[in-house]
Amino acid sequence: MWSRRRSAVSAERGADGADDIEVRDPISAPDADGTPRRTTRRFPLFTKDTARPEGGGRAAPGDAPAPARQWPILLVCGLVAVGLLITALDVFRAGTLLIGSALLVGAVLRWLLPSVGMLAVRSRFTDMVTYGVLGLAIVLLALMAQPNPLLTVPFFKDALHFTVDN
Repeated sequence: MWSRRRSAVSAERGADGADDIEVRDPISAPDADGTPRRTTRRFPLFTKDTARPEGGGRAAPGDAPAPARQWPILLVCGLVAVGLLITALDVFRAGTLLIGSALLVGAVLRWLLPSVGMLAVRSRFTDMVTYGVLGLAIVLLALMAQPNPLLTVPFFKDALHFTVDN
C-alpha cells in the first residue's frame, strides 16, 4: 500500500528548499494555476491546510483587543469557571446548574451569531447539538441529584430496584 502511494505522489526539493508535490496519478486534475490537485474524497498523502469551521471568524472587529474578539468563548468559559467555584464551595446543585446553563448559552450563541470565534469547533449544527445535549444532560442530572431532588423520574427508581438487589 505504501509503495503504491509513494509511486503515485512524489515530493521533490525545489531551489528554495520547499517541497514541491507532483501528483502523477490519473485521479488528479490541475487547478487554475496549473498545480495538480486531487479530485477524490481520499485523504491526500500530504495535508497542507484545514478548513475553518463556519462561524469560526472573529466575533469582534480585528482592531478590537484580543479578549474582545473572543467574547463568546470567554463568556461560556467564565460561566463554567464560576459554576466550578460554586460547586467547590459545597453548593453542588447551584454550581452544576450554572455549568449546564453555560453550555446551553453556548448553544444559543452558536445558533444566533454568525461569527463566534473559538466557540466554533465544527459545523454550526454539530456545535449546537453537542453544546445543547451536554448542557441539558448536566442540568437534568443536577435537578435529579440526591438528597432532595427537584426533579423525579418514576421509572429511574424502578430501574434502580431492578438492577440492585438487597
